[in-house]
Amino acid sequence: MKKKLLDALKIILPLGLGLYLVWFFYSSLSEQDKVDIASSFQSANYAWVLFSLFFGLLSHLSRAYRWSYTLEPLGYKTRFWNNFFAVMIAYLVNLAVPRLGELSRCGVTARYEKVPFNKLLGTVIAERVADFIILILITVSVVFIQFEIIKELIFEIVNAITEKVSGIALYGFVGVLLLGILAFVYFFFLDKKEHPFIDKLKGIIVGLYEGVASIFKMKKKWQFLGHTAFIWVMYLLMFYLCFFSLPETKDVPIGGILTAFVLGGFTIVLTNGGIGAYPLAIQAVLLLYGVDKNTGAAFGWIVWTAQTLMLVIFGAISFVLMPIYNKRIAHAEA
Repeated sequence: MKKKLLDALKIILPLGLGLYLVWFFYSSLSEQDKVDIASSFQSANYAWVLFSLFFGLLSHLSRAYRWSYTLEPLGYKTRFWNNFFAVMIAYLVNLAVPRLGELSRCGVTARYEKVPFNKLLGTVIAERVADFIILILITVSVVFIQFEIIKELIFEIVNAITEKVSGIALYGFVGVLLLGILAFVYFFFLDKKEHPFIDKLKGIIVGLYEGVASIFKMKKKWQFLGHTAFIWVMYLLMFYLCFFSLPETKDVPIGGILTAFVLGGFTIVLTNGGIGAYPLAIQAVLLLYGVDKNTGAAFGWIVWTAQTLMLVIFGAISFVLMPIYNKRIAHAEA
């Protein structure tokens, strides 16, 4: 019962936050605001938006290919199209339940490629570590380069967080974290007794460690890093090209584009695929660079809708094609 409740909350809370932000955004609009936003939607050049999605697709193809580099040191060679289908299924699932997509990606790959789930999860974590490092580097660069422009926005975000988190809650979190670390050290390193659950957990952690360590063992490190760089360049290019879709956004400087890219990316973690939060974040950043709030809001919704539709379409296609593809392979090998 508790597990079902927790699973339900994982879906309801992020989705509820996203829907609340959509309602909050819409309810705060005046009639003139609605007219201005509708006008921006009508005047947008959607050819640029469609063109940008091509580079988004290239990033997903590269991500599928990159996965093979972390699996190779573990002794597994997976088919490229299974990698691609699994990646797109993961994106689709993440729109419903954040972070569940990674588990789904490993689950479908384990089923069709016969690779242990925990090792697959370890390689996905290794990828996420590499991606997180790139995101942090971009974020730090943006903060240093654009600090004079975005400092007020940064202070607003920090103040909003500190107001929501009390000192007692913070100390409680630190206490629970320390207890968890002590329990981990005791059961995994000091207690020599056999515990079925702990032994199973050890097996999972060892598999995760092997997957993460594969990034350092791989023979093709530079190819892996090259694909990682390519993926993020494609993300940036996909976002950048959308700025040409509206006359008011085409002259936004590269610093503003990078700032919007970073802040928009972080909102995706908070809600299901950034629903509600993403357009608000883009609007807030573009306002700093002289773009009217309604135009910025319209731009945010255009970009979010286009990228979300791409994930939905290719994710749904992958759900359908993956079993068909593997069934044909099985027949061919029989």
